[in-house]
Order: sequence, then structure tokens, then C-alpha cells
Amino acid sequence: MKNSFILSILIIATQLLNAQIDRQKLDVYFDALCKNNKFMGSVAVMEKGALIYNKQVGFIDDAKNKAPNNTTSYCAGSITKTFTSVLILKAVEAHKISLDEKLAAFFPEIKNAELISIENMLQHRSGIRDFTRDPKNTNLFYQENTPKNLVKIISNYTSNFNPNEKFEYSNSNYLLLTYILENIYNDSYEHILQEKIIDPLKLSHTSFSKEINPNENEALSFFYNEQWQETPTTHFSAAMGAGSIASTPSDLLKFQNALFDAEIISQENLTKMMVLKDNYGLGIFTIPYGDKIAYGHNGRIDGFQSMMLTFLDPKKSVVILSNGLNYDLNTILLTLLDASHKKDIEVPDFKLIEISLEDLSILEGIYSNPTF
Repeated sequence: MKNSFILSILIIATQLLNAQIDRQKLDVYFDALCKNNKFMGSVAVMEKGALIYNKQVGFIDDAKNKAPNNTTSYCAGSITKTFTSVLILKAVEAHKISLDEKLAAFFPEIKNAELISIENMLQHRSGIRDFTRDPKNTNLFYQENTPKNLVKIISNYTSNFNPNEKFEYSNSNYLLLTYILENIYNDSYEHILQEKIIDPLKLSHTSFSKEINPNENEALSFFYNEQWQETPTTHFSAAMGAGSIASTPSDLLKFQNALFDAEIISQENLTKMMVLKDNYGLGIFTIPYGDKIAYGHNGRIDGFQSMMLTFLDPKKSVVILSNGLNYDLNTILLTLLDASHKKDIEVPDFKLIEISLEDLSILEGIYSNPTF
């Protein structure tokens, strides 16, 4: 019994040692970003099911006096697409739809609907034009929209290419998938999401975001122009299953763990989800880090930017949710990844350096790289 107890202690000690991360230096790093108006938001890292780092900096309200905490929720943007893809795959498992079913069964008025499959839409291989990139639609984002109106707008576009010919990211795909989910369940996307994912996983700080309320610990978003300024908020009806979810890093870590442990959908459908065409699967893509590959998604809506990713072996997940970014998100992600892989990280000092035009002239020239 005594030897068994000692062995258990050694195993726990080894696990803790393996999960070491320089929290103090990461704290200094994020405090420096915040102090220099480079980043506001919340980050978290999970390794082998244990939360090994979390940090929040900045403010969440327009008065700039309410600080975030670990239960502050942020709009996650296109990370929502991973949730929508999971909901479609759960509908497949419930025999309510199939991946090869055609869009024409729901919206025959859309160009090539008789050729476009549900799978094509999940993989952004439908050829359907992205209505959010049309300058004529800018005003739509900040007002309430009906499905009938948005479907009409999308159906008036010609196809960008033949279905399954290539990959082209289009929010229209996931807006239409939202409406398809509502059709086959005869229910709202909000309620389907709550019933199928949020409640079973106990994601207590995740929601279908309709209206941001800082008094409910929900973050507003900001852009930097000599000072932080609040951004206009996209109306949820223009985002839906393409970008409407608000969450916390801890909840998104929990979601990723359950997803890649095949606890939400079957292993068979999880495998299908991870089959990539042009680096995009069913609502997820891969992010390289050295010789490792992570699965996940990023997001951007209004002033919010986000990243969610998971390495499978060994299991490690990282989430960044930002409501104010005046810096490169990939640099922040790499810093978190380096720290979580026990590499040394640098804290930038952001000192302004005066450089003359004469000094800069030596850099003039034409540059190329065959890997670009």
C-alpha cells in the first residue's frame, strides 16, 4: 500500500512537471502588451486536461473602467463555424440530413443548388459568393435581417466557380447552414446550440450573442486610433451560425477537449471533420507549429479577434479571445505556444527608435522567396 501511494505521488509530480509553463514571464508579456495599447482580452492554455495558464488584460466597457476576469465572454467570430459544423454532424447522426444532400432541397433558388452538397458548404467549396464581402451590404450588418431577405441577396449572385472545384471562404455557406439547421429541427439556432452543445457540456459562459452588455460581464470591442475607441456591433442576424457565438477561453477549451475526445460527435464523424481539402475540413483547419500540427479555427468580427486550436498528441489546447488588438495575433499565438512548449519567450519593450532615411536606404531593393 505504501509503495502504491509513493508511486501515485510520483505520477502526479511528473504530470505537474510536464505541464510547467513560465506563468510569471507570460504575465509580464501580456501586461506589456496591454500597457502599450497592443492587446486587450483573455487567453488560456490547457495541457492533458489541466488548465496551466490563463490571463485577462484591458477593459470591457466604453467607460474603460471595467476589467475582464476569467468569466468575461467575448464574441468569438468565425470560431462559431466549428460549432455549426458539429451541429450539422449531430443532425447527420440523428438521420435528419446527410452530407451529400443537396442545397436544392432547402433553397433551390440559389445558383447551382442542385449540385451543391451540405459537405461542399461545410468545406467552403460551394462557389456561393460571400455576401459579407459585397460593399453594397455594409449597412445590413448593423440592422436586423430576415432569412428571406438574406437568402434573396445570396440567390441573386452568380456562382464564383463550380461546386467542389476549389476552396473559397464564404460566410454565406454557414449562414445557409444555420437556416438549414433551423428547418430540419423546426427550432431556432440559438435553442439548438443550447440543447445540443452548451447544456450537455455545461458551457456556463457560452451563448448565442444577441446584444452585448458589459454589466453582464460581456466585452465590447475596440479599435486603436491614438486611443481605444468602441467599434459598432454587428447585428446577430447577419452572423448567425457563421459568427454569432460569445464565449470564454475556459469554455472553448472544454469544447475542444470534448470534441477531439469524440464526446460530442462519433469518432467516425470527427474523422470526417478532420479530412482536409485545400487545408480546410468540416468547420476546422490546421495550424502548423514546428513539426507539429494543431486543429482549430480563428475568428474576426467587429473589433474582436480570436484563435482556438488543439494539438492531439500530446493533448494541448490554446485559446485567444481579444476585444482590442493593435498587434499581430499570430505573434501572440506563437508566444503562447513557445511558452507552453517550455521555450524561452521575449517581452518586447516597444521603445520608439528614430531611424533616418539615410539608414533606411540601405534596405532598398527587390526581395523574393520561392516559398512565398
